[in-house]
Amino acid sequence: MSEEPAWIAVAAVDDVAPGATLEVVAGDAIVALANVDGEIYALDGICAHQGGPLGKGKLVGCTLTCPWHGWQYDVTTGRQMLSDTIRQSRYQLRIERDTILVRLSDV
Repeated sequence: MSEEPAWIAVAAVDDVAPGATLEVVAGDAIVALANVDGEIYALDGICAHQGGPLGKGKLVGCTLTCPWHGWQYDVTTGRQMLSDTIRQSRYQLRIERDTILVRLSDV
């Protein structure tokens, strides 16, 4: 029986203002945090196209645009906006006190 992945503290809530993104490291993964109207989402921070840094991209509403080549993702689902088959992994996220924790298992 395998163990559940651990919760990893990655940032303070104040580090990701509404409408902002943040690139963080959780274990050996790069994670993009995105704050949509006070709700924070965590997804694989490496763009499926050519490995761009999604956590350094631009967030408009729930659409995150990769800064390298403009690929866009819905942060609430991980879905690439022009494809039904391309999807970034989304990670479980919880907030304890003022700390954002992620678990590296796809939701």
